[in-house]
Amino acid sequence: MILNNGTLVVVTDGESLRLFHNKGHEPHLDLIEVDDSVLEVAHAGSGGRHRSSTANPDESRLGEDDFAASIASYLNHKAHEKACEHILVIADPRTLGEMRRHYQPSLSAKLVGEIAKDFVKHSVISIKGAIETA
Repeated sequence: MILNNGTLVVVTDGESLRLFHNKGHEPHLDLIEVDDSVLEVAHAGSGGRHRSSTANPDESRLGEDDFAASIASYLNHKAHEKACEHILVIADPRTLGEMRRHYQPSLSAKLVGEIAKDFVKHSVISIKGAIETA
């Protein structure tokens, strides 16, 4: 996958978030990690209205869903900014699925792709490799 210069790359799982900006010019990647925001947990994840039992999500899963919803909310906000034209999301499949439930049309229009893999604890070199092979 070739990313435009300035693409926001979001790497997340149900517990942590890493943000990168691509400063390389096509076709090269130069991911620079940024510390952009502090997320407010949204308490909007699936199962938020249910009590925990064997048939319902446990507290850990609810927390992960809330975190994913918070990331989606943050990205929805970023999608309204003119400076943010392209967004790539890399997340484990479960988190990615939860995030998709909260995407607004403005965010969907700016998504250049999604990679359903957990790379949050990987090095920048591994993340670049995943993008290049996608």
